[in-house]
Amino acid sequence: MSTLVVGGAGYIGAHVVRLLADRGDDVLVVDDLSTGVGHRVGAAGLVELDIAAPDAQERLELVLREREIDSVIHFAAKKQVGESVERPVWYYRQNVGGLVNLLGAMESTGVTRMIFSSSAAVYGQPDVDIVTEGVTPQPINPYGETKLVGEWLMADCARSWGLRWSALRYFNVAGSGWPELGDPAVLNLVPMVFDRLADGRRPAIFGDDYPTPDGTCIRDYIHVLDLAHAHLAALDGLDGEPGENVFNVGTGTGASVREVIDTIGEVSGLDVTADIEPRRPGDPPRLVASPDRIRDHLGWKAGHGLSDIVRSAWEAWQAGPRRI
Repeated sequence: MSTLVVGGAGYIGAHVVRLLADRGDDVLVVDDLSTGVGHRVGAAGLVELDIAAPDAQERLELVLREREIDSVIHFAAKKQVGESVERPVWYYRQNVGGLVNLLGAMESTGVTRMIFSSSAAVYGQPDVDIVTEGVTPQPINPYGETKLVGEWLMADCARSWGLRWSALRYFNVAGSGWPELGDPAVLNLVPMVFDRLADGRRPAIFGDDYPTPDGTCIRDYIHVLDLAHAHLAALDGLDGEPGENVFNVGTGTGASVREVIDTIGEVSGLDVTADIEPRRPGDPPRLVASPDRIRDHLGWKAGHGLSDIVRSAWEAWQAGPRRI
C-alpha cells in the first residue's frame, strides 16, 4: 500500500506516519510545515506544499502519479475555534479550499481511498450526555462548519466518482506515543498548561460558569496513539464492503478542564492553581463521544485513560527544549 499523509509532519499525522512505516507501508508526506516539523516524518519522503495554494491541485496530481499513491490520509487544516470565529473566510479558504484541491487531484489521478480528519466540533452543543454519530450536526463555529462541509463534499464525491472514504470525528486529543512526538504546538489544553508552567505562570481556565459539575468544560480526551491506530483501522476498513462513513473517536468518558489540570499537577508534582479567564467564543459546555460504532464496525477501542495521556504528554514535554 502506498499512502499519502497530508499534514503528516504534524502532531497526529507523525504518529500515523510512524505506525504505517512500522507495518511496512510505503508512506509519503505532504505538509506546509506551518505547524509540523520535518524531521518527525522519519524515513518517509516529504513534499513541502500548502494544499490551499492556487497551484496546489496540479502539484498534488504530480505527486499522486509519480509515487503511484493509492490511499490518502488527510490531516492538514487550521483548528483553533476562537481563531475561526475571528477569521471565518480564511478558515473556509484553508480547510475547505485545501480539501477541494486534494479531492480534485485524487479524481484526476484515479485515487479513490480517503481517510479524513474531522472533528467533534461538527456536533456543536448537542443536548445529550453521550454523542452518537446519529446526533444531527449543528456546528456553532466556522471551524466545525468547515469539517462538516468536508464530510458533505466527500459524500458527494462518493456518489459522483466512487470515492471510498471515512471521516474520523476526533474528540480531544492529547498525550504522546513516543517522547519525541509530543504535541509541538501550544494549541490544546495539556500543552497550554505546560507552556504556562514553563514560563512561571499559572494555568488558565477559560470560564468556570458552565452548566457542569465544577463549572468548567467537559471533554472526551483520547490518547494520540489510540487515535493513530484508529486511522489504520479506518484505512484498512475501506477494503471491505461500503458501510458507515463517519466514526467518533473517543473513550465515552468525560473529564473537565479542572480535572485535567489537577491530573497534570499529580503527574508533575507542580502547583497547578489556575487563573480563571473569560470564556472563549464557540466553546460548548460538554462533548463526550459514544465510541460504539467504531468498535462495532472497525474493531477499534481506546486503550489509554486520562492518567496515561497526561503522563505521556509530561514525558514528551520534559524531553523537549523547555523542560520544567
